[in-house]
Amino acid sequence: MLDDRKLAVLRAIVEDYVSTNEPVGSKALAERHNLKVSPATVRNDMAALEEDGYITQPHTSAGRVPTDKGYRLFVDRLSQVKPLSGAERRAIETFLAGAVDLDDVVTRTVRLLAQLTRQVAVVQYPTLTRSTVRHVELVPLTDRRVMLVLITNTGRVEQRVVELPEVVEETRIAHLRAVLNACLDGCGLSAVPDLVADLPERLPAEDRPAVATILSVLLETLVERHDEKIVFAGAANLAGADFTTGLRAVLEALEEQVVLMRLLGETSGDTPSALTVRIGSENPYLHGTSIVATGYGSGDNQLARLGVLGPTRMDYPVTMGAVRAVARYVSQILAAS
Repeated sequence: MLDDRKLAVLRAIVEDYVSTNEPVGSKALAERHNLKVSPATVRNDMAALEEDGYITQPHTSAGRVPTDKGYRLFVDRLSQVKPLSGAERRAIETFLAGAVDLDDVVTRTVRLLAQLTRQVAVVQYPTLTRSTVRHVELVPLTDRRVMLVLITNTGRVEQRVVELPEVVEETRIAHLRAVLNACLDGCGLSAVPDLVADLPERLPAEDRPAVATILSVLLETLVERHDEKIVFAGAANLAGADFTTGLRAVLEALEEQVVLMRLLGETSGDTPSALTVRIGSENPYLHGTSIVATGYGSGDNQLARLGVLGPTRMDYPVTMGAVRAVARYVSQILAAS
């Protein structure tokens, strides 16, 4: 483990390199930072840091740049992430509070994160398998067609048009709606198939064809893989980034939902709500990038993950602060919705 002085030198190198994108020399460090030691001592400390693999020399007669190992120690020893200003917090709250439904929440969140961090923002839709039923609505459209609306506790709304096998009066539709809500209100979506298995037999014979058709559409909705939907924004922020893997590999990864799912999945760990940082070679699917991610959800129920992806030369304190704050605001909105 590094002593405090060498850690201060490493911290100064990371901050300068992230800020300037130029290799950092001992003379510049001594001049720009209050390290309270001579340039010669800084040089000796930099030599020790290089020997231990925390910094490297990109080419002859240049300064030094952090390695993945150096960034990792910098992040692990951060005393605090950079908090958002009061104006930023108010702007986030106002922007996200204006969302009209879950799709709008996700869209606004991903745009906001990309703007705050100037990186690529990635947001996973809440998985249906961890959700519970809040309400089932049946809206008559014609005498043989209804709109089935499933609303979950996460604010998710699934809508399907159901073609009924026969004409059904609105009073019977209202009765079916009441039966479905009495049966399903508050239950986990994964439990729905078992709960409704014998529901048609518990209803009058004239209602059975209609309810069987409605339940068939409802169950089809539940088995669709909505939990693998991911949205991203801020790809234009990659234009000025320096990736050791090359920009093409990063852009291809963004187009592959499976890769993005794996990248976010690798950051989940044992505590989904914890802020996780994966740096460079720690990302098995996309070396040369860093990912800062955390879980979000309603109350203690972590429903999905969000984060940012960018080069290892990233402003970690700012990025970590933004990801944590946005996840907290999104969770509050979902809890209150």
